[in-house]
Amino acid sequence: MIKTIIFDIGNVLVDFCWEPFFRSFGFREEILSRIARATVQSPDWVECDRGVLTEKELVKRFIENDPALEKEIKEVMKNTKGIIRLREYTIPWIREMKKKGYQILVLSNFSEKAEKECAEDMVFMKEIDGGILSYQEKMVKPMPAIYWTLLEKYGLNPEECVFIDDMPENVAAAEKAGIRGILFKDWMQAKESLLQLGIN
Repeated sequence: MIKTIIFDIGNVLVDFCWEPFFRSFGFREEILSRIARATVQSPDWVECDRGVLTEKELVKRFIENDPALEKEIKEVMKNTKGIIRLREYTIPWIREMKKKGYQILVLSNFSEKAEKECAEDMVFMKEIDGGILSYQEKMVKPMPAIYWTLLEKYGLNPEECVFIDDMPENVAAAEKAGIRGILFKDWMQAKESLLQLGIN
């Protein structure tokens, strides 16, 4: 029997809307694409989520990826408020599941910078029972250890948990840890998948 529902955050509970965020600075398409490759689409973004770099070190790496865009990269990274957007269904969905007696946790690749600067769109964190943001443990999904850390931290039986994530590799890693997995495509599909597990 499922007792705990574990949510990813980005593109499940919030939109990771880096593209409209970058567009808000008025960059032309070529520059926007280059900034994306230097930042959110680079391996260094994962290191940002892993929490092993200071903000200064992170920006330095991004600039090294495209030195000609130093000014633009510094501009977009000064404050990332707006890079995520809370989805309308998130808080009602969490409250609905909690009302039915389920423990609600999060397990997400997420940076400390984004958590602080996007606080307005992270208000759902006050509704949940806990979880792990990757920067806190210096690990990211799909590292097996991050799943085991969550299970140990909350004394969870993996067979009593279900994990919802939009990345196949993250769902697969959860399943290897004995957690049931749901690959998130959209809200209605995820609700249907939960229903098939007896969660209505």
